[in-house]
Amino acid sequence: MTGHQDETKAAYNGVVELYASLFADRLESQPFTRNMIATFAELVRATGNARTADVGCGPGHLTAMLNELGLDAFGLDLSPGMIDHARGAHPSLRFDEARMEALPIDDGTLGGVLAHYSMIHTPPDELPALLAEQVRVLAPGGLVLVSFYGTDGPELVPFDHKVAPAYSWPADRFAELLAGAGLDVFARLLHDPASERGFLDAHLLARRPV
Repeated sequence: MTGHQDETKAAYNGVVELYASLFADRLESQPFTRNMIATFAELVRATGNARTADVGCGPGHLTAMLNELGLDAFGLDLSPGMIDHARGAHPSLRFDEARMEALPIDDGTLGGVLAHYSMIHTPPDELPALLAEQVRVLAPGGLVLVSFYGTDGPELVPFDHKVAPAYSWPADRFAELLAGAGLDVFARLLHDPASERGFLDAHLLARRPV
């Protein structure tokens, strides 16, 4: 996994301030996404285990949102530049550099994992390992919210993301990957894009069985 991840890390290190500025409104212009995250937070709180990882946290805007929604959230990202920015912007919260295939978290300790467009750069054959790692750190009954670029067609679509090569997935195929990792997918939201990219915005909410 080293090659493409090192390239992605270098690419995001080079756009930290620009990337942070793009999300400064913290989803104010994206009501569907904002409410899906609020639903995720409510369900995680209901498990009694509010500890939540924002994997691929970028500049930390959603980590802060999760904390405001009552979760004990911390952020992880492979980009040291993003982590530095997040720590400066949100000094009261925890942010650490980490790779998604080797999360620095003990087995079965989290109530939630948020993966907000953080796996879009992962080659398809490596995605099951990342999902298995998220299941590993979840407590029974814990929840995962995955957001990604969706497509109406039956095949995934590689595309040139502005930062690094990426993939758009059919929601059904991504849901099958989540199920294969041992998660029960119980809610999904697909809606027209908030940007000019043209793909659907896709959100899948899943639970680790008790």
